[in-house]
Amino acid sequence: MKAEQENCTVTVRGVQVVEGEEDTVELVTGGRFTSHGGRWLIRYEESDATGYGGCHTTLRVDPQKGEVVLLRTGAVHSQLIVEEGRRHQCTYDTGYGNLVLGVNGSRVHAQLTPEGGQLEFHYSLDVNTALISENAVYVTVLPR
Repeated sequence: MKAEQENCTVTVRGVQVVEGEEDTVELVTGGRFTSHGGRWLIRYEESDATGYGGCHTTLRVDPQKGEVVLLRTGAVHSQLIVEEGRRHQCTYDTGYGNLVLGVNGSRVHAQLTPEGGQLEFHYSLDVNTALISENAVYVTVLPR
């Protein structure tokens, strides 16, 4: 993020449910918010508190398609495609090796304008179609 000037504050709250146990992580950080070709890009650096310290995250939001692509680079590399009503297979770097995960998107809702806004997306993760977690991510973008 140092090469790009931060122009917003990004708040990310992730909720993960595994075998009935809920875990919530929240991050508030500076980021970069831009639009390109009808899509929104939200870029920010993770912290150790999220378990992804040393990673840069980009959320590519396509409101027309109902899709969010989550890209992580840095200490680990992964790409998750969350598309409402569809299942995608994605490669996920655990830091110890790669996994191929099924990502089943159940909800993508974006209320984004050039002044910022909110993004919410819900998805489940599976390995060999066996459910491993239900996830919800809530993102707020506020201009600086």
